[in-house]
Amino acid sequence: MFILARLCVVSVALLLGAPIAWAEVDEVHLGRQFGAQYLPLMVMEEQKLVEKHLAASQMGNVQVKWSTLGGPAALVDAFLSGNLHFAAQGVPSLALLWDRTKGGLGVKGVAAIASHNFWLNTKNLNIKSLRDFGEKDRIALPSVKVSTQAVLLQIAAEKEWGAGQHAKLDHLVVQMPHPEALTSVLSPTHEINSHFATSPFHESELKAGLQTVINAYSTMGGPVTGLAFVSTEKFRTKSPKAFAAVLGAYDEALEWINVDKRRAAKQFLQITKERRATEDEIFAVMMSPDLLFTKAPSNVGSILDFMARVGSLKNKPESWKDVFFVEAHELSGS
Repeated sequence: MFILARLCVVSVALLLGAPIAWAEVDEVHLGRQFGAQYLPLMVMEEQKLVEKHLAASQMGNVQVKWSTLGGPAALVDAFLSGNLHFAAQGVPSLALLWDRTKGGLGVKGVAAIASHNFWLNTKNLNIKSLRDFGEKDRIALPSVKVSTQAVLLQIAAEKEWGAGQHAKLDHLVVQMPHPEALTSVLSPTHEINSHFATSPFHESELKAGLQTVINAYSTMGGPVTGLAFVSTEKFRTKSPKAFAAVLGAYDEALEWINVDKRRAAKQFLQITKERRATEDEIFAVMMSPDLLFTKAPSNVGSILDFMARVGSLKNKPESWKDVFFVEAHELSGS
């Protein structure tokens, strides 16, 4: 009966010369984590840009839902369970999702969000290099195995100790969201004495006297895409208008930030209610080469090659374009 009813609708529409438009989704669900690099998504949420672009596409009845999760592992689980349509993901978790959903759900990157640095900071002043980490040291990072920091630590370990030694420090890592990691590493009694941090947590740790052991830019030989905006082939195919509306909202947020970084810094502080950093400090972060909001992927191919070589990926991407939608292929990426 349902099929018959749909055929009747089609027949009437064709007779009347009316365009046929099947309903898309009734809700768009987006997810993010913590840190200054997530500002484009914060702006999208705060300024209701997704709602704005959905309304412009005659989809104003579609509900928009946001979730803030503690690490990439939680976002991976949400994607695989079908509870997320878009999210900000690090390149390693994007690669793993692409690998696990290839030919099915089809997770891919829409565009990069930011090229930004990562810093491995420690309050153990006896640590001058990776070789100085001992059995009592503990390194906080957002997720074991799948976070960008986890993979960067493996890449750095391999460079330090040689091929096959990429997991040498893995037993020292502890999974912990950035805000909690900051609180822990600043506590004189907590076992966490090191944190693989992003801005503005990094700046707060330096102010507290921590020192940096390694950073992503030096490890990778240049800027690194820390975050990508991610969706699924399934959603893109089933809901093309909603997909395009979210992309339009994302583009508007990115442009809004880059036009006026001072305004963006104020917005970040208003949204996050951050008390450890001043507006001038956040503005300085946004003006530095350590944080660049851009859609163009950077050093993605190098990370994918490493993950494939050490066996983290079953399917080896031929280039960064394999894990991104065609909309991103004209970007000047690497």
